[in-house]
Amino acid sequence: MFKLLLIEDDQTLFNEIKDRLMGWSYDVYGISDFSQVMQEFTSVKPDLVIIDIQLPKFDGFHWCRMIRSHSNVPILFLSSRDHPTDMVMSLQLGADDFIQKPFHFDVLIAKIQATLRRVYNYNHEQITLKTWQAATIDVEKSTVSSATGTVELTKNEMFILKKLIEQKNKIVSREELIKSLWDDERFVSDNTLTVNLNRLRKKLDELNLGQFIETKVGQGYMACEEAQT
Repeated sequence: MFKLLLIEDDQTLFNEIKDRLMGWSYDVYGISDFSQVMQEFTSVKPDLVIIDIQLPKFDGFHWCRMIRSHSNVPILFLSSRDHPTDMVMSLQLGADDFIQKPFHFDVLIAKIQATLRRVYNYNHEQITLKTWQAATIDVEKSTVSSATGTVELTKNEMFILKKLIEQKNKIVSREELIKSLWDDERFVSDNTLTVNLNRLRKKLDELNLGQFIETKVGQGYMACEEAQT
């Protein structure tokens, strides 16, 4: 049974979501003290976090930053705020998706299922180490290492990089990446992929690798690597 941590201060909405999720056999936990979110996160050790933006004490962006500094657990934002910058901010901070209230419960379930399937299925693949541009890609640990150092990726970033290097020197379309990531592209905005790609490039820049993820305008993206001689 997957454990979900629902960081939501609206008790009525929390109880409604919890009841529905438990009907899908998820183990759902809440927050009793919103000044101690990280302590409760550490205690629960959830498989996925669902978090609102507007919370007592500190907002959801603060807690997303704190969680990301300790864990790569998948994070879904669930918020009534509808400004595009809220979604962009949440993704830049390392969230996996953003769902706007009011929402259809089937959409929430679909996103939870797709995220859990994506994260916890590919983590158990037999081959977890790959090489690209003289760097080592550790899929299980979500790290990229080179002579310059090591960077840690979120699950989405690693999934994108893995997908690109599996077809290195070939263009992978945006549509293929979106469908592979979220299973059903109807639930995903095009901007979500752009944010994840930009965030991945920024991290790879620390290893001088960002320039090797090329954008092919109107076609998609390509992980470039020269043939070894």
